[in-house]
Order: sequence, then C-alpha cells, then structure tokens
Amino acid sequence: MFPTISTGSRRKLLLPLVALSLFACAAVAQQRAADRGVPDVERLRAHVNYLASDKLEGRRTGTPGAEEAARYVAEEFQRLGLAPGVENSIAFQSGPSRIGGGYFQMFPYVAGVELGKGNAMTLATRDAGATPTGAPATLDLRVGDDWMPLGFSASARVENAPVVFVGYGVNDAEQNYDDYKGADVKDRVALALSGTPDGDNPHGRFTRAGELRFKAAAARAAGAKALVVIAGEDNFKDDKLTALKYDNAGGDAGLPVVAASRQAAAKILGMGGVAQLAEVEKAVREWAGTTHTEPNAGDWLMRLKLRAPEGVALTVTTDIVRKNAPAANVVGVLEGSDPKLKAEVIVVGAHYDHLGRGGEGSLAPREGEIHHGADDNASGTAGLLELARLFSQERQMLRRTVVFVAFGGEEEGLIGSSYYVQHPARPLEQTVAMINMDMVGRLKDGALTVGGVGTAQEWREWIKRANEGYKISVDPMGTGAGAQSNANTGGDGSTERQGPTNTPDSKREKNSTPTAANTAGASAPIRITGSNGRTVATTTPAELFTLRLNEDGYGPSDHSSFYAKRIPVLFFFTGAHEDYHKPSDTADKINYEGEARVLQFVREIVSDLQASDRRPTFAVAKQEANSRSTGFRVYLGTIPSYADSSDGLKLDGVREGSPAEKAGLKAGDKVVKLAGRDVRNVYDYTQALSEMKAGQEYEVEVLRGDQRLTLKITPGVRK
Repeated sequence: MFPTISTGSRRKLLLPLVALSLFACAAVAQQRAADRGVPDVERLRAHVNYLASDKLEGRRTGTPGAEEAARYVAEEFQRLGLAPGVENSIAFQSGPSRIGGGYFQMFPYVAGVELGKGNAMTLATRDAGATPTGAPATLDLRVGDDWMPLGFSASARVENAPVVFVGYGVNDAEQNYDDYKGADVKDRVALALSGTPDGDNPHGRFTRAGELRFKAAAARAAGAKALVVIAGEDNFKDDKLTALKYDNAGGDAGLPVVAASRQAAAKILGMGGVAQLAEVEKAVREWAGTTHTEPNAGDWLMRLKLRAPEGVALTVTTDIVRKNAPAANVVGVLEGSDPKLKAEVIVVGAHYDHLGRGGEGSLAPREGEIHHGADDNASGTAGLLELARLFSQERQMLRRTVVFVAFGGEEEGLIGSSYYVQHPARPLEQTVAMINMDMVGRLKDGALTVGGVGTAQEWREWIKRANEGYKISVDPMGTGAGAQSNANTGGDGSTERQGPTNTPDSKREKNSTPTAANTAGASAPIRITGSNGRTVATTTPAELFTLRLNEDGYGPSDHSSFYAKRIPVLFFFTGAHEDYHKPSDTADKINYEGEARVLQFVREIVSDLQASDRRPTFAVAKQEANSRSTGFRVYLGTIPSYADSSDGLKLDGVREGSPAEKAGLKAGDKVVKLAGRDVRNVYDYTQALSEMKAGQEYEVEVLRGDQRLTLKITPGVRK
C-alpha cells in the first residue's frame, strides 16, 4: 500500500515524481522519502522510549526525572544547532549537568508546603467568662485540631484583631452580591462560612466567586488582615480544608488564610455550640437565596448581632514553609533568513512534564506507580524535537524566526507557559503565532483535532489546504482491477491506532468538540497510462485526516497562555484514551507512523506561516462548551473512562477501600444509572454525582458482561 499524498502549491509539483515512484522497489522509495526530509518514525520512537522510560520516573515537575527530560531536550537542541534562547540562563543545580545554561528558562516552582514551627492562634474574649481582674479570657486554639492554615496562606502575624462575621465572604459584582457591603473589616479578621449561598451546587451562580482564592482576594480588597473560613464538616479532620495543599497558579494569598473547626467558630461567635451555628448557616442561606432590591448581607447579619462579635479578638500567626524545586522551560531558536521578517517569531511548543508516580491529577487507583506519559506528552515533545530537526535542515526557507519551547509545569496549571509569556525569548508583540502539540501519539482512523481555528482569520483556509491530498489506485498490468491505497494508513501503510476524539477528561478538555469538517479541493483525477495505453495508476482527491475543528483559543494546555496575550494559536491533539493519566500510558502504545503524519501536517502549517508576507490576523474566537465540574463534596472512588460513550460510563478502575469498592463495583463495569438518574456518558455521571450527599445510601445500576446489577453505594466525604 501507499499513503495518501499531501498537496499544496509545492506538493502538486511533486505529483509526477510520486507517481513514477510507485514502480520503484520499497527500499528505493524509503530512501527517496528520507532524502525529502520527512518526519522520521524511528527517531520519534527513540525519543518517546527514553522520555517515557522508568528512568525518568514520570517527569513530575520539580523531580530529578523532569530535570533529566529537560537536559535531554536541551542536548538535542544543541546537537541540531539551535541557538540557546535564554539570556543569563543557568543550568540545573542538582544532578549531573552535562550541558550549561542558555537553553533553560528557570521558573519558580513550589513542590509542596508544610507547617512551620510558628503557627499559633489565640482567642480573647471580654464577657462573663473574663478574669476577675477584668483582663480578657484567652483560649489557645490547637493547630491541626481547632484550626489549620491553608496551603496558599501568607506567612504572617495578626495580633489582637477584632473579628467580623461576613456571611460567605463572597463578593460577586456580576450577581450584585457583596457580603462585605456595609461592613467595616479594615484591619480586622474576616470570619466566613465555607461554600456559597448556592450550597453544594457546582453549577450555581457563585461557583467562581465562592472559590477559596477568590474569597481571600475579596477579604484582602476589603482591608481585612486575615480570613478565617469555617469548616463544613463537624469532624474537622474530615474537612477538605484541612488538607495542606498548594497550587502554583497564584502564589500566596497576601494575608493569612486559615480554616477553623465548627466548634472553634462557635466559640469565636459566642455561641453555645455547633447546633446554633447550623441554624445561622441555614438562615444566611435562606436570606441569600431570596430576591432583594439591594442585596446587603452586612445589614441583615447585623440584625443577627453577628457582624462584629463584641469583645472578641484573634491573634493569628501563620508559618507556611514552601518547598522549592528546580523547574524550567527549554528554549531553542532557529533564526529567520529574511532581513525584515526574521524579527517576527513563530513559537512551536509542547510540554515535557507529566505526573511522576501519581497523586494529584492521576486517575490510577493508588499512588506509587510510574506514570510514563508516553502520549501525554512525550509524544508532543518528540514531535517538537523532530520538527526542530527538519526545520534546521532547511534554514534558508525560514523567513521568520522559529522558537522551539519544551514547557515544564503544564500538568500543575500551565506554569511554564504562563512564565514564558511574561518573560518571552523574543518580544510577544513580534510573536505572530503559537503552535502547540499535546497528546499527538494515538492517531486512529485518521481523526485529528485542531483547536484554536477561530483565533486567526487565515487558519481555516490554511488547514483546509494542508489537509488536501490524493488517494492512489495502482494497477500495474492495466487490468482495471487496481488496488487502492488507504487514506487512513500510516506512513508505511500500516493500520493506525488511536483513542477516541471529541472526548472530555477530568483534568483537561483537549479542545476536541467537533465544530466543522473541511473538504478537499475538487481536483480532477489524474491517470497514468502504461505502454499498452491502459491506466496503470489513478490519483483522486482525498482528505489526509478526518478533522475535528474547534474555534476556542482557550483550553487546558499551553496554547491558552499565548491566546490570553492575543496571539493566534493552533492546538493539535489525536484524542483521549483509556490510558490517560495512568501508568499504562506507555511507549509501546504510540502510533509512530500516525504521529509522523500529524507532524507533516503541522509542518505544512508552519511552512504557510513562513511563506505569507503578512502575519496571521488575530481574532477573538467563539467560546466552546465546557464540561468543567467543580466542588463536589462526595467521594465514590470510581475511575471513569473518558472515552466516547453513549450507553453508559465505563469504569477503568475502583480505588482500594473506597465506597465504590465496598459497594461491589469493579473495573470494567458500565454505570447506566446512578442515584435515580440515567447515565449515558460522563456528563450524566457528574450531574448525578453533584446531587448526592455524603453518608446517604443510593442505588447504582451497572452492566457487567451480559448481567445488569443493582448495587448500594454510600458516598464518603471528599477531602
């Protein structure tokens, strides 16, 4: 078999040569392909095998495995002759340094946090329980039992500050709702309920404003010295607020932010116990849910005499120790050749980090196993290196400068790319486009997702042209019974493997919603005749890929950082699969021939960027539907498959000791009904999950083989 041949102004000139090559032996054909500088399957295989090997232990940012991956990329850039892209760069300070600075763009990264030795909280009151001398009664609250700093809290001391109760501590201008309106919290401690007026509804009006980081920002903007959030669980250690976690996306909050147990909060508010606190919570929620001409929780709470508990003050000392770790982007540059256009930049990127041995972000039942990340995103990193090799061989054709970036910290929230756009190798105003590859190693049936097509006016036309090709039918004897090539085979004619496209996943939606499919140009078939006058080969127009085009420039991968800076972006993705974010995402499952085809497609787009005298015209893209779910308080311990589904949600696994395991659920079960709601896909499942309550028993119906089973499940509290 022969692959579909791509077209375009340059490609069409090669068609007669391609037709003649049909009659050459396979070895000669392969040599000619190599001479044309096509993506090399064996090079891709070697890159992925190393990056996804046990030696690199999953490449979690801040670990030695990620450092080694960064060094590997830098050494390849150096070997290919790419110039170092970072001024005043330094090498990693730990481990064997085989290459100096210049390629490494170090960025701040906190691998985790822990409690320091100075955490303390004291409650002082002037009431009937005060001392006979008139001095305030004091109560030392114990860290871990009565209160706990949040991972993003600032380390600071607030001394003898009055306390102001602020309802939910929500300030949402879009909803015309402000718990701080009419309240004087300047230089005081703001005391807030956890959650929002919408309760546990993950799709409620206040979902964003109710997030802890936004609550902290609202408190700081109002002038508060600290924010204390009341736990929602009666058993403080069961509350998710007690988990000392840190996200690198926003730094610390700029003020102490702590969680208080319900028992401690009742004492701060001068209540007899948590039962009275529950009554207040109910009353606040009911009030917030009503219609007001001018919502003002402050005025209403003053009528409850809770706004500023008289004679109550807190002294709070927070001591959070952040554990820093080395982290870097790897940047290499191919300088453009055009005297004018070389000042303009095309960024080609892929992230090299993954999930290490599991934990945060993993879909595996337990921590400890190496998450190899062959598709996510050793495949994209290998593609980056292969494109760098190909373009380094044709420097004279590069009118614009190409900056190749292997990003770190993507899995933790696009940390590396966010840092890059703040500290670019070349000025952002001269960056004409960003091309991103994330999970490009599982091509199947020729289905390829391209995101960001709405971010530049020119993208659709260029994508359409790059996808035009020919299907070749060969009949050497001119018998009329020619064998057709398969438009969906790999570069060597082998059948491709891939995961399903247009599939959401828990951590990232790879911009895979199909919004349009392009069609090949209507060119007439080309026939080649033999000496007997009969047709021995025929080429007919055909698409190289079944494209799923997505307008949006935002999405959970590194192109989002560039689109936020009004730079046109394109994002390439071959689809989600059952090995996503699991140890089983291994190098042997990559479709290397298919990835080579994807890279050739990307190469054509970059070539069009180089050929155009004008930079792409930035456009604000249409926002795509988002399946993001947040804030579920219940825990089942199921590990859903995020492949396409319309007849139930398949479970890839069940966590040990979880409510799901206790209920009898097993890997391979297909959930068709949960808590009285029919389940056809992951969206139905998460909707049902959002309505469940911890400690309450529900029915779950599953298909196991040809059996339909009804089981009982009791959700636990999500921490």
